[in-house]
Parts: sequence; structure tokens; C-alpha cells
Amino acid sequence: GAESLEEEFMWEEYLEETGATAAPHTIFRHVEVSLQSSFQPGMKLEVASKSRPETYWVATIITTCGQLLLLRYSGYGDDRRADFWCDVMTAQLHAVGWCAQNHKTLTPPEAIREKYSDWTEFLVQDLTGSRTAPASLLEGPLRGKNTVDLIVAGSVLELQNLSDPLLYWPVRVVQNVGGRLRLRPVGLSERHRAQDTWLFYLDVRLRPLGWALENQLTLEPPAELRPLLGDRDWQQALQDAQADGQEDALPLEVFKDHADLPRHAFRAGMKLEMVSPWEQLLIRPVSVTKVYSDTYFQVTLDDLCADAAPRSAVCHANSPGILPVQWCLKNGVALERPRGYEGPDFDWADYLKQSGSEAAPDTCFPDTGHTRGFAEDMWLEAVNPARPEEVCVARVSQVRGRLLWLRLEGVLQPRSECIVDVESMDVFPVGWCEANSYPLTPPLRPACTYRHSNYFIFWCLIPALNSAANGRYCCSRVFVNHRCFSGPYLNKGRIAELPRAVGPGKCSLVLKELLSMLINAAYKPGRVLKELQQLQEPGWDSQEETLKAKYKGKTYRSTVRIVRLAEQIPDFCRKVCVKLQCCPNLLGPDLRADSCPENCSVQTKTKYTYYYGKKRRLSKAVDGDEAKPARRRRKRKAIFVQKKRLTVVMVTGVRIVWLRPVRRRPPASRRAAALDPIAVRLQPEQQAAAQRRQGETETPTCRSGLNQNQNPAVRDGQLVLDRNPLEWSVDEVVKFINSTDCAALANVFKEQDIDGQALLLLTLPTVQECMDLKLGPAIKLCHQIERVKVAFYKQFA
Repeated sequence: GAESLEEEFMWEEYLEETGATAAPHTIFRHVEVSLQSSFQPGMKLEVASKSRPETYWVATIITTCGQLLLLRYSGYGDDRRADFWCDVMTAQLHAVGWCAQNHKTLTPPEAIREKYSDWTEFLVQDLTGSRTAPASLLEGPLRGKNTVDLIVAGSVLELQNLSDPLLYWPVRVVQNVGGRLRLRPVGLSERHRAQDTWLFYLDVRLRPLGWALENQLTLEPPAELRPLLGDRDWQQALQDAQADGQEDALPLEVFKDHADLPRHAFRAGMKLEMVSPWEQLLIRPVSVTKVYSDTYFQVTLDDLCADAAPRSAVCHANSPGILPVQWCLKNGVALERPRGYEGPDFDWADYLKQSGSEAAPDTCFPDTGHTRGFAEDMWLEAVNPARPEEVCVARVSQVRGRLLWLRLEGVLQPRSECIVDVESMDVFPVGWCEANSYPLTPPLRPACTYRHSNYFIFWCLIPALNSAANGRYCCSRVFVNHRCFSGPYLNKGRIAELPRAVGPGKCSLVLKELLSMLINAAYKPGRVLKELQQLQEPGWDSQEETLKAKYKGKTYRSTVRIVRLAEQIPDFCRKVCVKLQCCPNLLGPDLRADSCPENCSVQTKTKYTYYYGKKRRLSKAVDGDEAKPARRRRKRKAIFVQKKRLTVVMVTGVRIVWLRPVRRRPPASRRAAALDPIAVRLQPEQQAAAQRRQGETETPTCRSGLNQNQNPAVRDGQLVLDRNPLEWSVDEVVKFINSTDCAALANVFKEQDIDGQALLLLTLPTVQECMDLKLGPAIKLCHQIERVKVAFYKQFA
């Protein structure tokens, strides 16, 4: 039967086929910030002593790696020899001041106890002006979570009014997609979802609940929403939101990366240029019409018509899209003249003179020439301004200063283009949607050609040829007879989706297209390509053509000889069918509409292959693989690998986190099977089976010798080391890498002089950037490094 295949957009394949370049993920500042740990280097906390758990001492966070923190006790200064790792989910960590509140003793480590005579005075000086780790991140349900993950559905924030910066209203988080929040004003329900707003959590319009009242601002629902509810309902909704916020307050850590807005220098009457928020792809003159404070001001679109209705927007000094006078002229961009402006050409000098106004000085604007590294023809993912819930594949079509012209490849004209600022939080790196399990609108495809029909489908590969023009090198149609036996290599369901005929056209073009279709219809395209490569007859007038096959993320290319003469096409098609062990009439210049002369449809695959094919059993011909039913193609892993989601497994009581991009959440049984058997706490019967498979390398008494011919030992599912990895030399690191499934990367470690200390500091972004690795090898390598870190923490820290 036909196999149902779901079309799937894969960034890696698309970039390879088009030769396009993805925008570097490091230039998306807001995404980089969202991936950072909630714990920052330099934070202070109180940690239990390993030798005397009832005593504590103050420590400083040196660096972080997922849930692991590298700490240094206060008093060691710059001496890193006593640095130690701990797991925030299992270690006794508390905020500074916890010991005093709970009558616990603060005692310095023995190694430095004699360093200072008055430790109380030392702690006062050490903690003055320092930043303490928040208690909410060290205990309770938020323990160990990243900042962006602290925002959950139901969280309440305050949102600034678009029309008046002095007005706020609480909003509730409906959905959090990697920090991009779907927000709904409190008081509204699901039936009002059209009023939802999408904003990134770092947007300056978002504030913690209670911020407006603390700053003497007004809480009031937006004017356009007020008719939806009565005044009493709005007030009740406000009270409920405030009660919810007090009961389950959003940690202030969420707002630690919010940028403080600078003071502006705009005055009423000044003129400037601005990307129009009301019209697509237009930059227009605007005027400052109101100054609210030293942070916010209002601009109004210049319109000289008598019946003009004013259109205004609230801005601040860092607002995207505000530009100095003459910016368009200097950057070769068209400036739309004001409505009602008389004159053949718009000139700023004449316009300022006629209106008696002044241009806002260049010092009022942010760096208008800063591109952040964006360039034309870079690819990324971008929000569709017309549908904020939609994220599309996008291409940078033009860069002018800090403005990007984007082409949304999945949107029909004329709504497919937009202008965004380089600091926009509505653009994301390639793979962001996949990493956050959010749908991505792929590029629009041309009219479908692989459509099965009861009628013929003709592909005109060259302009239509009449019978008089058909020469020796041109052919009419070559048919695909769907009812014929497809053989062990070709998928019957995919064959049924192919067009009935290809042509008319030049012989080589028609046959090349036909063979490409067959390769894509195979269970294993690479195997079919290999078979076709052997096609050759001495009497053929042929030419070489390069064909391509894709399988499991890899691309294979090979040269195949294709006949050029029309009279040789029947023999060529028959030879192709014999090579692929299918019915000789599957391809050819003759249409077999109802039945095949070979009566192939009533034969089983084994019998048919024996009587009509190469007279050998199917299992011997294709190694037995094609006798199995066709499998659905595996989904590819995301290119954007730093997020998301956290896969937590147990290793002898220690929780370890691997960052794995997940397309959708599979069933629990499949999730467990997908993880490394060494890193997963198996059920008793599964563990016994795993031990039988691993043999004597996992006996309880074995030790890790880091020999190239011996795998590192594991005890109860955990790596066992016989030396402190901090003391490993470069050669010992190389030996360890050679003992893993990442042995091919051992030379990289030797070339980069990576010793044990450097090994423990490696992270996934560092591995990808510095070693120039693809996603798969990078994740495998980081998994091995994480195992060393866990073993180090358990045995030596």
C-alpha cells in the first residue's frame, strides 16, 4: 500500500541545496541572553562543608555548566587549586544570610583558617557590594532553572500601554516559547484570544507586577479593550491578578537582563525620519508632538491634508525605526513624502524652512550604522508582522545601517516583506523554532508536480515540441506505470505519487528527471544510485549526468550514463527496470493503463524476483533489508542546539542535564530508549540485560586505565576514574577521548593542547564554535565530557 509521508522542512538540507548562509546565532543578542544560566559568575552563596556537613562557608560562583556550579571558597583569592564542582539540585546551597537565620555555623576551611585573624571582618568586606544568589533559585520549585524557564503559563506581569507610556495593565502568560511570550490582558478569556500580544520577555514594555504603583503610574485597561467588560469586571480582574501575583510572585531574576532606557534629548517640534508602523516598507517624516518624560516622547506622522487624522506612536531613545533627517538620502533608500506635500521632489531643507521647525540632531539617535554582523542573503527565522503568532523562514534581502529588509519566504506577496531593526526581538537564528518545538512556516513551494492522477501529467522540460520538430535527440513521453511491480528497491507508495508521464523534451533531460524521481522514491536512495551507476551498454550513444541521492541526512552524488537517442529509450528503460529488479514495463514509452503483459501484479516479491528478475532470492540480492516494510524517515535534529529542552536523567542519585533539541515530546518509553544506557537508571530487568550486553567491562571491581584499547569503567551506571581529571595531561585527555565513541576527535584535543582543567571547562557552545563541529558530534562529545565532570564531582571534588 501507499506510504503516507509528511512533508518536513529541514534547514540543513535547504541551506545545502540553495547554497545559502545562515545568520550566525551569536548576533541575536536577545536569544543569547535567554540561554544564559540564572546563576552568574561572581554570585555569593553559602555551601555546606564536605568534611563537616553541619558547618557552612561562603563561596563564589566561578563558572556554570548546566546545573553544575564551579565554586571557590571566600578567602582563597585568585588561588583556583581548591575550586570544586557541585550540583545545584543535590548540594546543600543557600543564599547568603541563611545560616544566620537558621542558627548554622559559618566556619572557614582548615586550609586557610590561619590566613586571617578576624574572619567576621573579612566576610563583611567580602560581601559588601557583592551579589548574592537568589534564594528562590536554590530551593523550591524554581531550583536550578534558567531565567527564561522561570516564566510559566499563568505568570502575571505588567504591560505598558502602546498609546500612553504612563498607563499599565496586568497581563497573564498564556504560552512561553523560548522566551517569546503570548500575553493576554487579565479579565479576558480564551474567546478574546484575538487580543493576545506576543512579546519577547526582555521587551522594555514588560515589568514585574506592582511596578506601576511603585512608580506612581496608573493601572488602566487599554481604551480599545474597555468596552469588552464592565468597570466592575475590570476591577475584579485586577484584584484577582494582584492576589495571584502575591501568592506566586515571578522572581525578580527574570528582569535582571532588562536594559535601562537612557534619557532622550528630543523636544517638541523636532522632525525626524521613521519606519512607518502603520504602512508596509515605508519610511516617512514624523514630528515630535509630545514629551512625556525624560524617557518617553510621542511622534506623529506628518500629513499636510486638511482632513488628516493624526497617527501617533510612543518612542524612547532606543526605539527601533527612528532615524535622523537625511538618513534615507545617505543610505540610498526612498523617503515617502508627506501626504499633501506640493512639489516634484521632497527636500528636507525646504521642508524644514517652510514648516519653521528643526531637525533632531544626530546625537539623539542610537548608532545608526551598526549592523551587528548581518549581511545580505543571510537566512534566519522571523515573525510575520501581519500574524504575530507565525514565525517564517526569512532571507535578508537588504541591509542599510541598522535596518534589515526581510523577505518572508513562506508568505504570499505583497505581505512578504518587512523592515526590522538589527536589535529586533522578532528575529531568531536558524533552528530556533525546532529547538523550541514551535511550528515554522517553510518557504512556498512551486506548484506541485508529484501528484498522482487518473490523467497524464506532462512535464515540459523544453518548449513544447510538435511531431515535426521531434528529432533523434528528442522524445515524446516516458510513462511510469503505477500498477506494475515496483521491486525490492522502490517504495510502492512513493511510486504512486509520481506523475504518469515525463516529457516531451530532450532525451537526456527527460531521462535524468525520470531517474531522479526513481531515486527519491526508493527505500534507500543511495542503493538505487549505486545500481544506476553500473548502467552501461557498448552500443549506446550516451552522455554522463550527475545524479544526487539523500538518505539519513547525507547527500550522495554519482555519475550515471544516460542515452541521448529516442530509439534507445525503450532498451534503456528496460535495462533500468532489470537493474532495479522491478517489472520491465514499470518505465517505458508505452502506457500500461489496466494490466501488464508480465502479469506482475499477482506475483509476490520473492516469486517475481526469482522468475522475472535476476533469478536469485531477494534476501541475497539486497541483504534482506528491502524485505522489511518501509520505514518513515527519521526527523532530523535541530541545527540550533543551545536550547531546548532539558532532558533530566538519574545517575546514582545525581541529576545530570543534557541540552537536547526536541521536535516533539515522544512517549516515555521512547524517551528512555533514546538516552545513553550508561546514563539512565534502568528498570531491574533492563539493567540486567544491559549488563549482559556490556560484558565484563562493567564488573564492580574494574578501574579506568584510560587505555586506548580499554573503555572507561562504569560502576552502577557511573564512570569511574583512577586519577583526578584536573591533573590529566594532554596525552591522558587524548587517551580518554580515544576510549569513547568520539575517538575521531582525539587529534583536535592534541592540536589544541587541551589538558584536564581545560576539558572540564568545555561547554556545548564552546565545542561547536572552537572545534567547528556539527550538531551530532558536538552533542556526543559534550556527553562524554559531562560524564567526566560527574565522576570528578563524585570522586574528587
